Amino acid sequence: MNDILLDGTPKTPTVHFNSATGLLELRGRSIPENSIEFYKPLIDWIDQYAHAPRPLTQLRVQLEYFNTSSSKCILDLFKRLEAVRNSGNEVQVLWHYEADDEDMLEAGEDYQAIIKLPFTMVQIQEVDDN
Repeated sequence: MNDILLDGTPKTPTVHFNSATGLLELRGRSIPENSIEFYKPLIDWIDQYAHAPRPLTQLRVQLEYFNTSSSKCILDLFKRLEAVRNSGNEVQVLWHYEADDEDMLEAGEDYQAIIKLPFTMVQIQEVDDN
């Protein structure tokens, strides 16, 4: 199974989905022109991965911003990972947010309330771009 390695752009997140380690990462901004088109290969990848997942799958989400259409697609990713967990495998979501970004923390808490996956909220310090 091929990994997904996508470099982030100003509108799309960096994506690293590694089937050998079970580590899935989304980082950056998610405001693609067509969210469904961008996320469909990721959802399809998780569907394929679900046939032979690692004993532990971790999804690390470190988004600085995402739009409404991305939020629905991210929810679909979580639902696919729920299926992996329901088949007897461990799945963890690590939701990273900056200390001063209450909106991103709240978004993670909203997902946590909807999805039956263990979430860990990870506060990160602001990155200095200088």
